[in-house]
Amino acid sequence: MPEKQNIEWKSKWKDNYLEWICGFANAQGGKIYIGCDDEGHVIGLNNTRRLLEDIPNKIHNAMSIVVDVNLLSEDGKEYIEIVVPPYPVAISCKGVYYYRSGSTMQTLSGPELESFILRKRGASWDNMPLPDFTLTDIDDDLVRRFKTLASKKGRIDDSVLSESKADLMEKLRLTNAGHYTNAAMLLFSRNPDKWQLGAYTKIGFFETDADLRYQDEIHGSVLEQIDRIMEILHFKFMKAKISYEGIQRIERYIVPDEALREALLNAICHKQYESGIPIQISVYDDRLYIANCGRLPENWTVDSLMSKHASKPYNPSIANVFYLAGLIENWGRGVEKICQACREDGSPLPEYTVHPGDIMIQFTAAEGRAVRPSLDKVTERVTERVTERVTDAEKALLELLLEDPAFTYAALAEKLGISRKSVSTKIKSLKEKGIIRRIGSDTRGYWEII
Repeated sequence: MPEKQNIEWKSKWKDNYLEWICGFANAQGGKIYIGCDDEGHVIGLNNTRRLLEDIPNKIHNAMSIVVDVNLLSEDGKEYIEIVVPPYPVAISCKGVYYYRSGSTMQTLSGPELESFILRKRGASWDNMPLPDFTLTDIDDDLVRRFKTLASKKGRIDDSVLSESKADLMEKLRLTNAGHYTNAAMLLFSRNPDKWQLGAYTKIGFFETDADLRYQDEIHGSVLEQIDRIMEILHFKFMKAKISYEGIQRIERYIVPDEALREALLNAICHKQYESGIPIQISVYDDRLYIANCGRLPENWTVDSLMSKHASKPYNPSIANVFYLAGLIENWGRGVEKICQACREDGSPLPEYTVHPGDIMIQFTAAEGRAVRPSLDKVTERVTERVTERVTDAEKALLELLLEDPAFTYAALAEKLGISRKSVSTKIKSLKEKGIIRRIGSDTRGYWEII
């Protein structure tokens, strides 16, 4: 039987296996078998009696914990089973903290260690007090924005919304030990970067994995970041595939809006802000990635994430305010809603990749949805179909019509940097070659690439 997330096979005992025992104790527990090969076949040990005494002593001296160390035998060969239970408190091995994640062992340090210890104590980073953040740092406009959103959704009593700023923060559970919390700072400060590095979102457009064309950053309150991210993605980073049903204009992006918005909300609510690393969105012609520094809840896998599950936000205080503002639900349906939106849009389901330090979601465009790849197919098709050559200038005009079939002569002239007369000449040429035709009237119609 091969090794699993909570099982290790070892041919002989080594003292560095104390680190693995520590990692199991800090995660979901596990077992180590000493005297077995990598496939779990028993090869036996010659010194089992001494190990039965030495191993428990070494574990206690290094970690001050007690585990079961059992002597087993198979076909006359003796081997040892070490059964490590999950511990409710953080365990260190000679002062160093280890954590078992998947089939790997991680050494915890810095913000990751701080976050781990907080979780073991039943606390969260977003609920920790931030003494330097005071009432004067809470922006009045952001408070009014929250009250407007919450009032429309009706998830909080209007009497609470009429409270003073200080009392409202108390009612929203954004205070701790007489101080405002990290969540209060991220939600209601205009400049969270002043207190926490990486509290922003970075967006880049890539031609290839190695070719970054341009980038942007979205800073400010996490309560407002979501709308600004969606806006800049639509207007700067993603091109809509535009089509018409009759004269009704239909715009469809490589990712359906509802799925994209839900994925961004998930990233904001589940991010490990203490890492100091921003949310990173990578946009390509035909796909989009959202990478977020975070981790799955204990004992979860990607299959757990994709199936029905309870709501377990990494930042419960932030998630609570988002819920009251009507931005999210609290039933753990985020991934389900993302998948449903993709199905209704005819797009492929998202793919999740979970690394020890981050979680990435990949959206892929539906067939024919990406603008530039579609242009390549169109120009290849029309070049094959017509006997007369399609010029580079005509291809440039076709690209614009593919981007927006309703472009006017004036708009085409401005974008191509030529006169309206030149545009008219090229349109006439493409019509004569049977490549485009006009649908509808001159004022309300659009161009169709045949």
